[in-house]
Amino acid sequence: MTKLAYANKEIMLDENGFLLNQDDWNDEVAQLLAAREGLESLSPEQMDIIRFMRDYYLKYQVFPMLNNVCRIAKQPNKCVNEQFVNPEIAWKVAGLPRQDGIRFVTLDGKNYFMEPYG
Repeated sequence: MTKLAYANKEIMLDENGFLLNQDDWNDEVAQLLAAREGLESLSPEQMDIIRFMRDYYLKYQVFPMLNNVCRIAKQPNKCVNEQFVNPEIAWKVAGLPRQDGIRFVTLDGKNYFMEPYG
């Protein structure tokens, strides 16, 4: 486990960098998680994607289809890939749990898709 210091408390992450306590997430924590994943700061467009993914997951308990994220967030097609490269980074920054049985695969380092495993 990893601990991140934020506002006089510790934010706990699992061994893969996923937030353990959903109640710890807010916009500032998203910025900390983004920095941990190599993103300097999150743009308003990136935050729109993050908030949509988070809201969708909290409502339906599943990862949204990537094309729907972009359409509903009123952003260009493949916005998740363009804004975050790997959708798993967006998922982590959104403070959502690791999805067992799903991984993100790329053939070219730019375009990712979800694939079941295990």
